[in-house]
Amino acid sequence: MARHRSPSGAQADNPDRATRQRVVAVPSGHRLPAPPAASLRGRATVAAVAAGAVVAAGQTLVSPLGAVAPQAVSALVPVADVTEVNTPNPAVDAIGGDQLLPDQFTLTQLDPASQVDVQNLAKAVDLGRELARQAAIIDSALAHGASEAHLYGDLAFVRPAVGRLTSMFGARWGTSHFGIDIAGPIGTPIYALTDGVVEEAGPATGFGLWVVLRHTDGSQSVYGHVNRMFVDKGEKVEAGEEIAEIGNRGYSTGPHLHLEIWDEDGSKINPIPWLRKRGIDF
Repeated sequence: MARHRSPSGAQADNPDRATRQRVVAVPSGHRLPAPPAASLRGRATVAAVAAGAVVAAGQTLVSPLGAVAPQAVSALVPVADVTEVNTPNPAVDAIGGDQLLPDQFTLTQLDPASQVDVQNLAKAVDLGRELARQAAIIDSALAHGASEAHLYGDLAFVRPAVGRLTSMFGARWGTSHFGIDIAGPIGTPIYALTDGVVEEAGPATGFGLWVVLRHTDGSQSVYGHVNRMFVDKGEKVEAGEEIAEIGNRGYSTGPHLHLEIWDEDGSKINPIPWLRKRGIDF
């Protein structure tokens, strides 16, 4: 016998259908009892839409049906399994976090032997930094081609020119020779002995052309008979910077560098012990 449908769509010939309870599945695995049959379709539709919206938004679902007490259902965690979640401490819960030192840890908490080891390590680190700083100064002084450089205090001193020592400081040919002569081919580079400022750069009686540097301690170095100059008066120069080249200008019997050292008060001193004290020996 054919079944007839009511205008609302319910099957009237099935009396059990009106009283049968439906259950609606939720993602947690728990089931909520269905509401009374009246307006079942409309309310089921509302519930389905609400459940879908809640799951999509990651929020909680409260039953709008009124048949049972409202229950909060997590879209991600079943109601029965909801527990308080402790946020982990990333510093302690990480791998090796249990080995962190307490906040109150100090060097005095180490045993004496360990304290000595730590102190020695700190000294080694400081020594390494100081050696690296000194090496950087030497490297800078050698960067322009000087053949050797030495530290004296915090300053670098370089060999002013490569050549042969041909004349010393003192009496010579009935006069006083106030410097030393370093013979070399014309064009041989002349380097600034140390950091300083150019006091003079140009013609000079007897020297043809000269360069005079005033050092940071007030002393001065004089470079005479130069062929060409590469610095100007008032210019700051660094140890090892090429300032001129060996020449044969002025009163000269052959190409060489005439080097003088003037003390802070202007008196001319023997360059040999002055240079030797700063690591440069001829």
